[in-house]
Amino acid sequence: MRPPSYKAIVDEFAAAIRCGAIPAGSRLPTHRDLARERRIALATATRVYAELGSMGLVVGEPGRGTFVRVPTGYDGIEPSRALPVPRVADLSFNQPLAPGQADVLRQALRALSVAGELDALLRQDPPGGRRRERAVVATYLLDRGIDTAPDNVLLTSGTQQALDTVLRALTRPGDVLAVDALSYPGIKLAAAAHGLDLAPVPVTATGPDLDALERLCRSRPVHAIYTMPTVHNPLGWVLDRDHRDRLVATARSHDCVIVEDGTYAFLEVKPPPPLQALAPERTCYVAGLSKNAAPGLRFGFAVLPDRHIASVTRSLRAAAWGAPGLVTALATGWLADGTVTQWEKDRRRDAAARQDIARTALAGMDFTAHPVSYVMWLGLEPHQRADHVAAVLAEAGILVSTADAFATGPYRPRALRLALATPPRNELRAALHRLRDAIEAIPP
Repeated sequence: MRPPSYKAIVDEFAAAIRCGAIPAGSRLPTHRDLARERRIALATATRVYAELGSMGLVVGEPGRGTFVRVPTGYDGIEPSRALPVPRVADLSFNQPLAPGQADVLRQALRALSVAGELDALLRQDPPGGRRRERAVVATYLLDRGIDTAPDNVLLTSGTQQALDTVLRALTRPGDVLAVDALSYPGIKLAAAAHGLDLAPVPVTATGPDLDALERLCRSRPVHAIYTMPTVHNPLGWVLDRDHRDRLVATARSHDCVIVEDGTYAFLEVKPPPPLQALAPERTCYVAGLSKNAAPGLRFGFAVLPDRHIASVTRSLRAAAWGAPGLVTALATGWLADGTVTQWEKDRRRDAAARQDIARTALAGMDFTAHPVSYVMWLGLEPHQRADHVAAVLAEAGILVSTADAFATGPYRPRALRLALATPPRNELRAALHRLRDAIEAIPP
């Protein structure tokens, strides 16, 4: 498929910004001026700036215009992790681990070393895993409200690979992918890798604006919808049943694929049914064990409709075949014996305790969070730019994520995403107090 014509303008601007021909901080033409200068539609001009924004090259400021970003090194989708001072806390990335997990791993490796099927771990599994291991995942998913056959489950090296594999198989360059205006950064990377046209859907306090999604699907050929309905990253919402039914109805009406990300769904004890259960014929459900077991495990899975199994399996085979045998043996063993279920209970208690710490330490500030989650969305004052605040915090030894990492359109809120899982819990309160002091010391 031939790329949209606006891509050439995007490439021209991107090259000029990267080489310095358009300096950082420069104010770009208004959408109307760009449309007139380039003889393109106003909507096309808006798409140009939206794509430049998704690339982290420009930022839109309501009432002021669109500006070339001033890089600080500590903002964007891939910020620097090297601090100018000793590190106090990493609040930019969630790596939840619990005491004693290393011992569990040690015991599991010892058990595998004396198991009768040790030789099997040295052989190549079929793409997506063996049916026995897929069945273990299918059984585990029953507690998430997903009733699927093992043949509909593919095992992958983490959720990101599951997401990437599904998009590679089911989309083509130029396809329109609807996504929340604030969403998981990995979807931006995957969409860019496959040449997809991200179409941001405005967000509300309770979920995506479904009226806006319906209008988008009527006005543009939306091929797929990516969504995190249960414990959203970064906003923490859980869509209620009415919202889920409406989203499914829109997808069915416009024949859209639904890509449901369940990464943090385990944190909600009694959520409404997953979209996969409401629309199994069009929903690809992706998740893994990075947040509920261990981020270094790199074990994930995709649950697929019957019609997509063959194409997604081919896509997985073309990339990396799936999860390594040793990782699969560890992960499915812990799923089968209840270890992961126990870890999830522990994570929920830990996440709730960390949220309590954060809510107390940041009381009076503008934050949004699920009460049992590892993320908090922290709004900033009108005079505070997120990239500048991130640089100030880096000088204080604290790493954070800025809103532009999560923004899928040109508008970047003045906000930070705080990941609460990585610092030791007994150090979190002091780190958040230090963060608060540094932010409040920034002059107007």
